[in-house]
Amino acid sequence: MENPFKYDSVEALREERAVRIVDQRLFPCHEEFLLLYNEEDVYDAIRKLKVRGAPAIGVCAAYGIWASVANLSSGSGLASEFDRIAGRIASSRPTAVNLGWAVERMNRCFRSALDLYGEDREMVCDALFEEADAIKREDIAMCEAIGRNGLSLFTRKGMGVLTHCNAGHFAVSRYGTALAPVYMAQSAGLEPRLFSDETRPLHQGSRITMKELMMAGVDATLLCDSMVASLMTKGEIDMVFVGCDRIAANGDTANKIGTCGVALIAHHFGIPVYVLGPSSTIDRCTPTGKDIVIEQRDPSEVTELYFSERMAPSGAKVYNPAFDVTPAEFITGIITEKGIFHYPYNFLEND
Repeated sequence: MENPFKYDSVEALREERAVRIVDQRLFPCHEEFLLLYNEEDVYDAIRKLKVRGAPAIGVCAAYGIWASVANLSSGSGLASEFDRIAGRIASSRPTAVNLGWAVERMNRCFRSALDLYGEDREMVCDALFEEADAIKREDIAMCEAIGRNGLSLFTRKGMGVLTHCNAGHFAVSRYGTALAPVYMAQSAGLEPRLFSDETRPLHQGSRITMKELMMAGVDATLLCDSMVASLMTKGEIDMVFVGCDRIAANGDTANKIGTCGVALIAHHFGIPVYVLGPSSTIDRCTPTGKDIVIEQRDPSEVTELYFSERMAPSGAKVYNPAFDVTPAEFITGIITEKGIFHYPYNFLEND
């Protein structure tokens, strides 16, 4: 698949021993690139949503571990420092399973490299870089495979697709999960029509999804989250494509807050809902959505962030979960690089 974008959301600069990200907080008006050199830089970038999207977070964490180890002072004990670095990065956000998955993969690589090379830091760092780079290459390949599987759902020209939050190019290494089939449909001349929820309170849909859809030349329309039902009553939506931060073993899916509401409304209107993500997002150790830890974020994101003045009285109590969980029975299909899975789901059996 031809890349319609001029840069990736996460890239490694090997000579500089740094991770380069684009600061997604500043979209759509500004494109500012940041260099991350150590675990505090990486923790801050992930925690403050400078880099976001479960796969992109995983890639950033992997490269971040490499860069942090590569930039250690020569007197540091390698094994203890690695554990400290990995632990700090892993603690940055609790919900996206790709973060813990990538950190654990880097941990296994480090232990193997330590057995092979001992305290030879250069050789250990080379092994860490290659592993992190492999995670990114695999993520790109997975997005392409997800795109091909999702493309099969575009059965005619001009189909209307609703998406929530951003599960596109900027949320992964390249192309996207939920939006990869859209870009393939666009390339195939199927002229998809995309509708993007603004996705309160952080506006990922308006700031990021709309930006990349317009960059790729896709017919895209922005709507407030509260307009979904109105749009569906008009027959404009043929299917819903969303990403995922964690999929439980029974198919319950955590995604950006508001996704559950979209799925329930779509179910009422008989519109299919598809969750798209890499198989690494499936957490077989989490039985159901009730077991998923939901991150609570700073109230200021609701009351004042992105506003010129406060939009709530000072001292107002705020409920601001980053995610909600969509029950599996309201998800028509879960699309990974391995194919399209249909309800009822049992990922302990279906590998």
